Amino acid sequence: MILRNIYKSFRPILFSNAKRNFAEKRNLDKLLVTFKTAGDTFEVEGTVGDSLLDVVINKDIPLDGFGACEGTLACCTCHVILQQSHFDRLAKPEEEEMDMLDLAPELSDQSRLGCQVILSKEDKPGITVFVPSITRDARTI
Repeated sequence: MILRNIYKSFRPILFSNAKRNFAEKRNLDKLLVTFKTAGDTFEVEGTVGDSLLDVVINKDIPLDGFGACEGTLACCTCHVILQQSHFDRLAKPEEEEMDMLDLAPELSDQSRLGCQVILSKEDKPGITVFVPSITRDARTI
């Protein structure tokens, strides 16, 4: 009986700590993703393991035509330009991605397809990507 009363008095404290620890762990997998266009900037929270295309879709960012092929490497509408530090941490692009990038307008040395850029803990506290003002859907060429 005494133990039950002690448990009842400490229960709110025990569970609030557990909830806080769970919330802190979930936040470890979050980072700030900033999409910059010629006229707008969109700052949203991304999750480690998601692609940039996933972030655009999940956060309903109004980037017209972005990811038209839904990540199947059949277009270059999710073409983004990364900062050098983020570009350098990625593996080399596969041949299919390179073929689509060849068709991308405003191509740069740090260009990648957003569907192939997976967010990682190395991107913390955040990543900034530049979205070219022109898109070209390679499926219609």
